[in-house]
Amino acid sequence: MSLLESVTGPEDLKDLSQDQLSVLASEIRDVLIETTIRTSGHLGPNLGVVELTIALHRVFDSPRDKIVFDTGHQSYVHKLLTGRYPQFHTLRQRGGLTGYPSRAESEHDLVENSHASTSLSYADGLAKAFKLRGEPDRTVVAVIGDGALTGGMAWEALNNIAAEKDSRLVMIVNDNGWSYQPTIGGLAEHLASIRISQRYENVLEYIKTTVSRAPLVGTPLYGALHGAKKGLKDFLQPQVMFEDLGLKYLGPVDGHDERLMEHVLRRARDYGGPVIVHVITKKGFGYPAAEQNEIDCLHQVPAAGAVPGTWSRVFGDEMVSIGARRPDVVAITAAMLHPTGLAQFAAAYPDRVYDVGIAEQHALTSAAGLAMGGLHPVVAIYSTFLNRAFDQTLMDVALHSLPVTLVLDRAGVTGPDGASHHGMWDGSILQLVPGMRIAAPRDAARVAQLLNEAVDVSDGPTAVRFPKGKVGGEVEAVSKLGGMDVLAVPGAGLGADVLLLGAGPMALMGLSIAERMAGHGIGVTVVDPRWTKPVDPAVIGAAGRHRLVVTVEDNGRAGGFGDAVSRLLRDHDVDVPVKSFGLPQEFLSHGTRDEVLEEVGLTARHLARAIIEAVALRTPSSAGADSPGADSAGVDSAGGAGLPAAEGRPVE
Repeated sequence: MSLLESVTGPEDLKDLSQDQLSVLASEIRDVLIETTIRTSGHLGPNLGVVELTIALHRVFDSPRDKIVFDTGHQSYVHKLLTGRYPQFHTLRQRGGLTGYPSRAESEHDLVENSHASTSLSYADGLAKAFKLRGEPDRTVVAVIGDGALTGGMAWEALNNIAAEKDSRLVMIVNDNGWSYQPTIGGLAEHLASIRISQRYENVLEYIKTTVSRAPLVGTPLYGALHGAKKGLKDFLQPQVMFEDLGLKYLGPVDGHDERLMEHVLRRARDYGGPVIVHVITKKGFGYPAAEQNEIDCLHQVPAAGAVPGTWSRVFGDEMVSIGARRPDVVAITAAMLHPTGLAQFAAAYPDRVYDVGIAEQHALTSAAGLAMGGLHPVVAIYSTFLNRAFDQTLMDVALHSLPVTLVLDRAGVTGPDGASHHGMWDGSILQLVPGMRIAAPRDAARVAQLLNEAVDVSDGPTAVRFPKGKVGGEVEAVSKLGGMDVLAVPGAGLGADVLLLGAGPMALMGLSIAERMAGHGIGVTVVDPRWTKPVDPAVIGAAGRHRLVVTVEDNGRAGGFGDAVSRLLRDHDVDVPVKSFGLPQEFLSHGTRDEVLEEVGLTARHLARAIIEAVALRTPSSAGADSPGADSAGVDSAGGAGLPAAEGRPVE
């Protein structure tokens, strides 16, 4: 039996010798490499925190002491040390272990949200709760990367944590110089200078350019550092920035020296107040292929970049073309230059791309400023991360009717990254934004078309959303309906029974649905709306010429495209029934895109069956089928035949 096999929980680590711990670290790295190469996953970040995580579980008593991982993609080692080695081969597979902490998996997992820069806020609240509950012997540990420290929320938390002098809170800054790529910004430059030298000019430059701009604490902190009472020695110490916030600082510490890590963590634990432990690690440590990977140290296997044939790559290629003819077009991303496809644009126009780090809120308001300055910014982020910048989209961009284009990668079901990464919210929250126009391309040609149409808009914001993965085959329109593309009409001998509006790639699924329904004698007109907000008014007349309107979208059903179509028809007194199909308003678990869509009933087979049953209920032979009753008052909210609206899954 290997050492790793004998570890059923953190308590099994307590009595191991240093030699045994070295063997255990080697076994963990072997398992990480073997597993992620087979299942995919975040390899580089986990290789870099092996010794750190071992030391954490030897010093602290999880789950009584709470460990919060920021983002959580570096929690694989934690999973292995908390009794999940026997299931680790199921990592990121349907029904197996998730790629992030999961409360359903283990009592040692606390925070599931894989969005960055949140750990310090969680930890602040936990530590305050333990103090109020009279549990002073419990410690909270937050593990946050240098990349996550580029997010403003982390600094808001630090500002509050500093005021809690007796809070038992240990903050581990895992400083590897990388997030998805080399960390961006003034803080990153400061931490980098610590890694290589402590020269006066490096530290002073950081103070001048970054610390003075920090919200609330910036100006007084700069003044304190710059005052005569601070000698040259203070400028040369990396702890100055944190200690002037009132935070105890330990480090920098070699994160791959497990014995040293334990020593420092015990000091931090026993201090009795908030402590920052600055740990220097190397992403991909111990695996040459990762260490030598210049893009992101094998952050994710397979690489999450915009490889040829993906939606992201199609967008990236078109951005380069647009940049050639539109010098006013600039690009912004939030630490996602390669994954979103902007690397090509950055190579072609390096002065016109801005990577703001993990700071989506800043990205949107900075884009507003760029637009006010006469440029047209294109903000490329993952759909799920738009949630964090809704206020900025609404109040900073839309309120001022600014020409900012959002490009939302990974929209809809994304697959193995799980609940917090499914991009199923943007199609609903953007429907709320006045003046917003939302495009949903069905194929590669439409990505280029709609992106060009979006950047041509000069009087308000636009959004272009597309899924993760490979682009399917292209389908040309057979005719136009207003500004929409008609992809198929009922065949010979079939009536105009169903008007099917499929948003984005769902339009192509509509073709398969129509083919299945034709075999049952039901005629379907398949339409790609192209723009899901505003709904094309041509839908009004077309709906009146059909017996049933169906909408299909890869987005949550509540408040999405289907609801917008229903509202339009109600407003114009069109009493043709509407059935809206989309993702149920649930936190969907991980699995491949096809597996998740199958489970929620968003497949051609499921939908065709549900629509056939809906049409059958409205045939002349059915009692009152063609009369306006409650079911034809403008919307039929059932997500699938014979099931409640909340489920959205058809019967088998």
